[in-house]
Amino acid sequence: MSPVLADVLLVTALIGALALVHRPFGDYMAAVYSSRKHLRVERWIYRSVGADPDAGMRWPAYLRAVLAFSAVGVLFLYLLTRVQDRLPLSLGFEPISPDQAFNTAASFVSNTNWQSYSGEAAMGHVTQTMGLAVQNFVSAAVGIAVAVALVRGFARSRTGELGNFWADLVRGVVRILIPVSVVAAVLLIACGALQNFGDIHTVTTLTGDKQAISPGAVASQEAIKDLGTNGGGYFNANSAHPFENPDGFTNWLEIFLLLVIPFSLPRTFGRMVGSVRQGYAIVAAMGVIWFLGVVAVTITEYAHPGTASQLAGGAMEGKEQRFGEGPSSLFAVSTTMTSTGSVNSFHDSFQGLSGGVLLLGMMLGEIAPGGVGSGLYGMLVMAVIAVFIAGLMVGRTPEYLGKKIGGREIKLAACYLLITPALVLTGTALAMALGKGQSSMTNIGAHGFSEVLYAYTSASNNNGSAFAGFGADTPYHNTVLGLCMLLGRFLPMVFVLALAGSLAEQRPVPVTAGTLRTEKPLFTGLLVGAILIITGLTFFPALALGPLAEGLA
Repeated sequence: MSPVLADVLLVTALIGALALVHRPFGDYMAAVYSSRKHLRVERWIYRSVGADPDAGMRWPAYLRAVLAFSAVGVLFLYLLTRVQDRLPLSLGFEPISPDQAFNTAASFVSNTNWQSYSGEAAMGHVTQTMGLAVQNFVSAAVGIAVAVALVRGFARSRTGELGNFWADLVRGVVRILIPVSVVAAVLLIACGALQNFGDIHTVTTLTGDKQAISPGAVASQEAIKDLGTNGGGYFNANSAHPFENPDGFTNWLEIFLLLVIPFSLPRTFGRMVGSVRQGYAIVAAMGVIWFLGVVAVTITEYAHPGTASQLAGGAMEGKEQRFGEGPSSLFAVSTTMTSTGSVNSFHDSFQGLSGGVLLLGMMLGEIAPGGVGSGLYGMLVMAVIAVFIAGLMVGRTPEYLGKKIGGREIKLAACYLLITPALVLTGTALAMALGKGQSSMTNIGAHGFSEVLYAYTSASNNNGSAFAGFGADTPYHNTVLGLCMLLGRFLPMVFVLALAGSLAEQRPVPVTAGTLRTEKPLFTGLLVGAILIITGLTFFPALALGPLAEGLA
């Protein structure tokens, strides 16, 4: 079988599996967040934290709960990494430095999972499981909860209540993330992924050198790392390491896991607003952008422009030799468009234009399909913008799902759109102007600039992947990137929840002959066009200095 045919079959099988679970899984999540019943274990959790799961919250209260819970998570994880040498099963590792501890805490709580350290050489078992793995679950559940709150804003009328954050958080963890992660972890263990709490083993290689092999609860963390679109790997090589990703099937399974919730949530949205066709329009826009990215990167990597790549017969430096160009490209596009940050090859080794597509996937706001929760609410904000643009073209007050998009709503949507570009461009400009970015570049010219741009794009959009040539472990980058992660995660949530509250207070408006049919293919095309044009106008100058200049050289 030719590599191209194998790649086509791989993508076909992935799309088929995602289509197969889209309806039942989306309906299940809608039932989870619409249910009035609480499981026994959930009631125990509510009592332990003193929360009333049946109390309705307006958007300020919902936001305060999100921020308070996340602040406690940052503090706990920071302290855990600072005292890990005093904890059991520390494997003899020293405490993490203050700047790196802050960076790590901000990273995992914000669902970014940026790592400026090598996990197998820095973190003990307790830190990995009680700290990092726990945040993989709860940070993902926070994202879904905020998305569900926005959906309720569209679905409800004449009320400011968006549900209860504590109920949404606990249900997301108990009823969705844990069950699926357990099944995925069992499959990974069956295929050879590591899962233990042993000591570090020192072995002698064939060349006579000594090598330390770190054990760990890898499979269980790998499952939620991908399912929750987190991305923080147990090992520095991430999903290129055979202990995390043993073979071709697990590689396909990991891609499926990182896409399954983001591509199913539009069905949840459609169910909760009472029109599944609205969900189909959203998932179609997500799917079109994702598929175009996969095709663009795969073609560019197979073309392997450049003398060195052509002489080698392929651009395989930095790629996973077990999988080849196609699966590496599929994994890279899927991870950069879902805020996952997990990698099975180093993105620094991709061709210039391919790296540009990966950057663009994050610059879109990671909405195709995006992170768990964050992808859906990002796409819905873009839908509000698209409806507003359509209203301007026909001279009519824009409406979406029976709600008028007035001045307040469009201002909130605009603020949401401006946050991450401001963080990305300001952070990159400061790093280059102060020399901090140049001193961390391992390449010169356009590719070196792309490394810096990628780092701040990844942090501000809560992705977590990196151009591996970028030296991020410095006090400056650990601190500034940590701030970008926190601001890029929680400032957009402020405007999303404010928008949800504004929509929930409105009276529904009746559908008329002049109402834009947002469930039609025409609106899907308008939405895709608005996303690409807005992102292109915002980031084209920066992309021209980096990946475009490199790719066209």
